Amino acid sequence: MPKYPRNYTMIQKKFAGLMKAHEEAGKLAKDSGPIDAKTANLMQLAACVAMHSEGGVHSHARRAIQAGASREEVYHSIALLINTVGFPTAAAAFSWVNDLLKGRR
Repeated sequence: MPKYPRNYTMIQKKFAGLMKAHEEAGKLAKDSGPIDAKTANLMQLAACVAMHSEGGVHSHARRAIQAGASREEVYHSIALLINTVGFPTAAAAFSWVNDLLKGRR
């Protein structure tokens, strides 16, 4: 089982039913169509970059890699956003992914 950030774990404990429904809705959405897990997580990574969600970037970059994405695919997914979300936002996302990937080859 993955280790979740402290804040996420607190919300899970405080609102167990709500979080269970939230997680199930995400699973149902992923299972309802033809997009594979790697692509789905790269798409969600892009959305998290656009929303300036550091935790979401960490989560979906990690999940994309677990689903078979290479580091280069994760970085390219962010690079594709430079003209859409702006360089500063993309640069922040690169930093967040670098934090996640430190020490990984």
